Amino acid sequence: MTQYVVRSRSTETFGRVLVSSRNHHVVVDGPASNGCPGEALTPAELFLAGIAACGVELVQVIARRHQVPLEAVGAVVSGRIDLNQPVRPDLTLFNAIRLEFLLKGVTPEQGAELVAAFKRR
Repeated sequence: MTQYVVRSRSTETFGRVLVSSRNHHVVVDGPASNGCPGEALTPAELFLAGIAACGVELVQVIARRHQVPLEAVGAVVSGRIDLNQPVRPDLTLFNAIRLEFLLKGVTPEQGAELVAAFKRR
């Protein structure tokens, strides 16, 4: 079992948050549409960043385990929140999320298998 702990706290700037995990710290801003600074990454962007990072790391791990000659992997994650068409009226959720992998050093077939193996995780 692995357990993760992340802490966050407000700062002296309204809408700016300090997020910490272990000895790492990240400044996060609420979006300007909420009256927040909107200069640093927003919570929604950090959520998508977590998906992108997880995807890149897992595809590398899967390629290594299956001895696929992956040279590099990247991911682009985009998400859309439409407050005029909420998924649920009681929560703000993404209406859509798209994840695209960019793979180097593998054939299209190997790439498709790596992505399929990621999806099964």
